[in-house]
Amino acid sequence: MDSLGLHLIADQRISEIGHGQQRQVELAMGLALQPQLLLLDEPMAGMSSSETQHMAQQLERLRGRITLLLVEHDMDVVFRLADRISVLVKGQVICTDTPDAVRQNPTVQAAYLGDGG
Repeated sequence: MDSLGLHLIADQRISEIGHGQQRQVELAMGLALQPQLLLLDEPMAGMSSSETQHMAQQLERLRGRITLLLVEHDMDVVFRLADRISVLVKGQVICTDTPDAVRQNPTVQAAYLGDGG
């Protein structure tokens, strides 16, 4: 809890804190197990912009210490955090590459980023 800046809410019930802090507590619980790999399914879902930024900062601090597998629809967060990205359309992988290459891929642009179609 201390490493994620949650020490101030450590004595509160989970039902008494906001959604963003609840998600951070979930992350803290996962990290308490000292994993080598952490699977995160839409960790930014339902968060405000400031909560999303805070969570992204927390996840960035894990870089190089823990492997993260992240499923996320917030493309700004994905491009910020990922070393490699796999893009799916209708359950099929259409691209796996570095963030820069994914950003420039015309098929990905058409499907998700709004360019070309």
